Amino acid sequence: MHANTEQFRTGWFLESVISASIIVLAIRTRRPIFKSKPGKYLLIATFMILAVTLSLPYTPLSTIFGFKPLPFTFMLVLAAIVITYILVVEIAKKIFYKRVKY
Repeated sequence: MHANTEQFRTGWFLESVISASIIVLAIRTRRPIFKSKPGKYLLIATFMILAVTLSLPYTPLSTIFGFKPLPFTFMLVLAAIVITYILVVEIAKKIFYKRVKY
């Protein structure tokens, strides 16, 4: 994708925080992520983290961290990575709960 240092740093940060926040929703339950409603406060906290994370590269604080707004194509690739990660976690979770009975 020919990313420069700031784009790579920004993309890495966005992907890391977003995927970690969403994976918390996935591993908190045996059921698939979209079939198990999280608690109100967990959902609010997750959406707040996502909103702050996604907006950070567009704020004056971005220069402190060396972030730069990413092109739309980068955001699509990051979304694909996060979606793939969620799918892999759901598959691993399904395999785990088939093997471990408790």
